[in-house]
Amino acid sequence: MKGSGSGKLTMYILIAMVLGILAGYIVHIESSPETIKAFSTNIKLLTTIFLRLVQMVIAPLVFTTLVVGIAKLGDLKSVGRVGGKAMLWFISASLISLLLGMVLVNFFKPGTAINLSTADLDGAKDLIGKTQEFSFQKFIEHVFPKSVIEAMASNEILQIVVFSIFFGVGTAALGEKGKIIVRAMDSISHIILKMVGYVMNFAPLGVFGAIAAVIASKGLEVFSFYGQYLLSFLIGIAALWVVLLTVGYIILRKRLFILMKAISQPLLIAFSTTSSEAVFPKLTSELEKFGCKDKIVSFILPLGYSFNLDGSMMYMTFASLAIAQAYGIHLDLGTQLTMLLVLMLTSKGIAGVPRASLVVVTATCAMFKIPPEGIALIIPIDHFCDMFRSMTNVVGNALATSAVSKWENELSDVGIEIEPMA
Repeated sequence: MKGSGSGKLTMYILIAMVLGILAGYIVHIESSPETIKAFSTNIKLLTTIFLRLVQMVIAPLVFTTLVVGIAKLGDLKSVGRVGGKAMLWFISASLISLLLGMVLVNFFKPGTAINLSTADLDGAKDLIGKTQEFSFQKFIEHVFPKSVIEAMASNEILQIVVFSIFFGVGTAALGEKGKIIVRAMDSISHIILKMVGYVMNFAPLGVFGAIAAVIASKGLEVFSFYGQYLLSFLIGIAALWVVLLTVGYIILRKRLFILMKAISQPLLIAFSTTSSEAVFPKLTSELEKFGCKDKIVSFILPLGYSFNLDGSMMYMTFASLAIAQAYGIHLDLGTQLTMLLVLMLTSKGIAGVPRASLVVVTATCAMFKIPPEGIALIIPIDHFCDMFRSMTNVVGNALATSAVSKWENELSDVGIEIEPMA
């Protein structure tokens, strides 16, 4: 029955995508600019409702699952070992993603094809106003919470992770007394996962709203203006997938195919809503069904959403250098590598920040004397790029969690047993 329900939801999401494109295009060609703006604003409320419902459960889910995961790991030595393996994956994947973006943008030079007259200056003003958030001081403040209540209220995933690690280690250290808390947290996390099932029923409406709004505003012509930029970026995403899936196959062997099938629905939702955060709860349950132990999933996945956004990181180097190309600014190899290291730092903890990749790109451009208003050049196509980078973020985190589970000998055969039923 579960498989049937899951298949129906996927079908509804695909239908919603098609209907969204049709509705958006009809409004785009038949309506006045004022009507288009009103339609886009109102129809996007469907997406807002869906994303807010998802955000509603993320903070309690991250907190409860991470505390339970750390407590079940048992001691600081186990937490350090598993965390160390996770960070090894995250740092390696981050560097590969950033380097790949740098190499491909230098090879294809998509910035030279960007038409300066298509810049979205209004959108750029909004993003430039947010760049001060990413100074080094603000970055540190973004990592360490002064109040867990404030962190949960604003869905600051990285801050929640930091508090949860301290809370989980403290709970584990209490021994028998702590087990009461662990059992309570475990029960709460299962209740929240049940809520996730209800929330996911709203996914098709969210998908329809997101697609219809962007097509109504930009039309299909946006692809012809930015064809070379989008194509170059998609080649980069494809190359990154090849690298990630190759490493995944080396570690997981044939189970990689079962994993990709298990996360197909989260991938589709991330793609159509441009939010990898939107599938965090669903991805948690799918990875546990696949065979990853709950204590590993609940520890690695929240960390991954702060440290392992592979698609977003590749896009940051790609977009920053493309803007420099559009303005005819030459950056030598040393400067580009410095930019890469800066992005490595500033990209951490951006999950949950609206249009976070663009905010980081804007701040990076300003730092390297590239006109920050150049972000306006890529805003019109950004929604479509965001679809692919969000989906890539989900793949990267699913592979990281599965790989660490395998290295820890905590990957059961549950996923294999359900395969014949699919």
